[in-house]
Amino acid sequence: MLSYTLRKLLHTAFVALGVVTLAFCALRLSGDPAATMLPGDASVEELQALRHALGLDQSLPTQYLRFLTSAVQGDFGLSFRHQQPALALVLERLPATLELALASLSLSVVIAIPLGILAALYRGRLCDAAAMAFAVVGQATPYFWMGIMLILVVSVELRWLPTSGRGGLDHLIMPAVTMATHLAASLARLTRTSMLEVLGQNYLNTARAKGLSERRVIWTHALKNAAIPITTLIGVQFGTLLGGSIVTEMIFAWPGVGRLAVQSIFARDYPVVQASVFVLALTFVTINLAVDLLYGWLDPRIRYE
Repeated sequence: MLSYTLRKLLHTAFVALGVVTLAFCALRLSGDPAATMLPGDASVEELQALRHALGLDQSLPTQYLRFLTSAVQGDFGLSFRHQQPALALVLERLPATLELALASLSLSVVIAIPLGILAALYRGRLCDAAAMAFAVVGQATPYFWMGIMLILVVSVELRWLPTSGRGGLDHLIMPAVTMATHLAASLARLTRTSMLEVLGQNYLNTARAKGLSERRVIWTHALKNAAIPITTLIGVQFGTLLGGSIVTEMIFAWPGVGRLAVQSIFARDYPVVQASVFVLALTFVTINLAVDLLYGWLDPRIRYE
């Protein structure tokens, strides 16, 4: 178990290194940030002075080594736009992104797992057809379309909820529903498939023969044995929610990491974009590690060694 965890942590470090390296290279191909920070009538001398101050007049290998040395110490430099430490700026926005992702994930799990179980128990009936219709529509609905439709109907026409911003629960509902719809559709289909694979197993008949109630048989024995693929999808989709929150945060003006990253990309604010990519990537691989470690609890037959 310990060696497995250490290998996973080493893998996490390599993934983080690869992600920030790709972000570093891609950003350098997007243009000169000094040109966007100065007015159009700035002189060549002013442009060169700003590039020297930002360290952009050095060779790419030199810039990369300086960046990597500082990043290992948690220093991604100062934001060109905000003149604040980039990592601190990203971490300040991270709670908003995690709040939105966790709310979306919780909503999708509450909807999808019972729906998938009912579809499996009543296979071929109206409940099953309705659940699969929801799954198809949900998976085919993009985030941006769902968000715009909710704003037009719920906020503009019905005036039930605010259109944008972060505040109380009323501000969270529409962004969370927007992101939860797609995940709930995928999760409902996988739950149905996983439950169908275990419902006919002999150990369930044994549990029923012992006098256990049908509810306990389904929720305690069947669901736990069907939970490994479901847990995998939840872990992977949580990372997708962090990435998908970029679109949702822009639509609803949600002050999270995704919106900050998009604004920084347009402003060519290298330090903030690199810090944003690093934080989101590290969060994603940490969640995947937690999911891998959870397998042993769900199925004791799994041996990490």
